[in-house]
Amino acid sequence: MSAAYYRKKKKKVYARRRALLAITLLLLVALLNADNIWRFFYPLPYHDLTLKYATVHNQDTYLLSAMIKAESNFQPRAVSEKGARGLMQIMPETGQSVAGQLGYPDFSADLLFIPEININIGACYLAGLDDEFNGNVILMLAAYNGGIGNVMEWIAADKSGGINEIDQIPFPETRHYIKKVLKYHQIYTRLYSQGGS
Repeated sequence: MSAAYYRKKKKKVYARRRALLAITLLLLVALLNADNIWRFFYPLPYHDLTLKYATVHNQDTYLLSAMIKAESNFQPRAVSEKGARGLMQIMPETGQSVAGQLGYPDFSADLLFIPEININIGACYLAGLDDEFNGNVILMLAAYNGGIGNVMEWIAADKSGGINEIDQIPFPETRHYIKKVLKYHQIYTRLYSQGGS
């Protein structure tokens, strides 16, 4: 075999080693910065507002953020097919009712596009659901998504003492919503709760 063959073979071996080293370094950097990478995909826009109104209404700020991500993906001008508006996708009728409790005298549905008002109304509404369902997060989220009347009917029809499992909820859309919010809540709590924000 010629010297040129060995040089060529040696170059291939070095090229493989460099590629392996580069991949190893990239994996190490990604591992050391995993939380930063996750934070890129799960940012916390409006964190100051969610923290403010979660505190005012005695709610979990990361649950509010998870709900906003699931409801509107942090788009303040989002409107659903049913007419829910803003970050927390609040129906105008619900907004009007809760706005009265909060002292917004001249409520109009367009106010739901203002992040601060939307989050305040959403957090207040969630606090009411919290009281109604004794802190049962599954039922709170089910009522937020599927309507309080539907949840009351499900509870009344359930002979086992109340709906406490997500899979017991008869609306597939609501089951999916609850699972999504709980997943986002877990992610936000892990990424931001201990001085990470």
